[in-house]
Amino acid sequence: MYCRGIRGATTIEHNDREEILAATRELLELLIEKNDLKVEDIVSAIFSLTADLDAEFPAVAARGLGWTETALMCTREIPVPNSLQKCIRVLIHVNTTRNAQEIQHVYLKEAVNLRPTFGVDA
Repeated sequence: MYCRGIRGATTIEHNDREEILAATRELLELLIEKNDLKVEDIVSAIFSLTADLDAEFPAVAARGLGWTETALMCTREIPVPNSLQKCIRVLIHVNTTRNAQEIQHVYLKEAVNLRPTFGVDA
């Protein structure tokens, strides 16, 4: 058994509570599906938001998916000039028997530009 990191990101149109929750939920559900995860496999998750997003904590979406015993943390993304805006990122730590090459990272919407090889049509 290994502890692996799984990355993902997405973007939204508006700084709106429901948009943040819906986009985060979509991203997490895809990460769960593509990596065949169970809640008990998930050790922790770190969410980051760009400075233009503050209407809700993305961890609220994870709690809504049943991640009640999972350590969650939200933080602000570094405001690098000309970087992608309205972006939600996540780093999930999971216990798995999969090797690093079998882990599937997910990047949605405008975030596909961050890691084009990991983009998902959703």
